[in-house]
Amino acid sequence: MRFGKRNGEDRRVVRRSQTQLPMLGLADSARNNLIAVVGEFVGTFLFLFFSFAGTQVSNTPKPVAGAPPNTSNLLYSALSFGFSLTVNIWAFYRVTGGLFNPVVSLALCLVGGMPPLRGVFVFAAQLVGGIAAAGVVSALFPGDLNVGTRLGGGASISQGLFIEMFLTAQLVFVIIMLAVVKHKSTFLAPVGIGLTFFVTEMIGDYYTGGSLNPARSLGPDVINRSFPGYHWIYWVGPLLGSLLACGFYAFLRMFKYESVNPGQDFDEWEARRGHGSFDEYGRDSTAFSDSTAGVRNNSPRDVNRPSGPVSGAEQV
Repeated sequence: MRFGKRNGEDRRVVRRSQTQLPMLGLADSARNNLIAVVGEFVGTFLFLFFSFAGTQVSNTPKPVAGAPPNTSNLLYSALSFGFSLTVNIWAFYRVTGGLFNPVVSLALCLVGGMPPLRGVFVFAAQLVGGIAAAGVVSALFPGDLNVGTRLGGGASISQGLFIEMFLTAQLVFVIIMLAVVKHKSTFLAPVGIGLTFFVTEMIGDYYTGGSLNPARSLGPDVINRSFPGYHWIYWVGPLLGSLLACGFYAFLRMFKYESVNPGQDFDEWEARRGHGSFDEYGRDSTAFSDSTAGVRNNSPRDVNRPSGPVSGAEQV
């Protein structure tokens, strides 16, 4: 605990001691990559374990081939996936970002949200996590594992491919805009992402199984040792969807989308003042948006602070 004075006011600084394991002497980059891989494996496993478990329950007894869609079963499965994704993204967001999907990892690498080397490691961890989740569900629940993704409702292979592409594009674009691009609502990103996934599952489940995730399709097929001839659409479709979402985001960035509807992240004081906020260099931004880099100061008291580093005695 330290004391200091600033502008005639007594200030008290409480520093918390933190204990950190040496991590076997690994360099920071190697340690961070290791934690990212472990976190994505565990997160993908938990996300797909509860999703597969819910789907296994909804598909018991096994639906008759060619039967009309059972909307109650589809809703049950979609809710299992949507809620499981929401909860686990929220839990792992500050650890790894809560990706749990190889095509989402690819999207983050393309838009600059993740180093490519880490993306490769995380990609593999997510696939292994999907296989592990399917294996545990198969071992724990009675009966055959019935959570694989298959075409249904008379959908052709080409239709299934484009359904997967467009649904994945919607999901990835929401992830980019809510979680990758930082703004005042970023802390609510898990809710928006989970709702998006729920909606896409409601649409795609009957026709393609609602994969949107190669790890989700690979796991059950590996455990069942059964791959349909069109299994490739569950890789190519989400991959194309991810590229489509990244391309549209790049298009918006190129034309400076933040200037079209500025001020969406203004707080009450900023809105009354009629200006944007101040960045870490003390520069006034007349049109602050979610793409503005730097630390924002959101009160008149903060505006008067010097822009350089603040000593320990000056911190609140």
